[in-house]
Amino acid sequence: MKTLPKERRYETLSYLPPLTDQQISKQIEYMLKEGYIPAIEFNETSDVGENYWTMWKLPLFSAQTPQDVLNEVRECRQDYQNCYIKVVGFDNIKQCQMVSFIVHKPGSSRY
Repeated sequence: MKTLPKERRYETLSYLPPLTDQQISKQIEYMLKEGYIPAIEFNETSDVGENYWTMWKLPLFSAQTPQDVLNEVRECRQDYQNCYIKVVGFDNIKQCQMVSFIVHKPGSSRY
């Protein structure tokens, strides 16, 4: 049996290998189909589990496609290349975050 290498894990999907662009699009597509409002957040420290995340702009109320969200992720990454960036989905009925996953780690070449 093989054990995972010691590495800090952050969000729901962090135990998987880094997601491809297509896999990220599928996750965002799921969020939109469920009616969740996507938003992008970033954090400047490596200790992402114990700090507040800063929201990039406002939630993406008008996002209709995964590409709308990915375009905002690219913009956020340009301004905050040394930050962790995640996509979150909010339920406007329950008034809470329903899903989140990291789409960029500092030093990675994603997007």
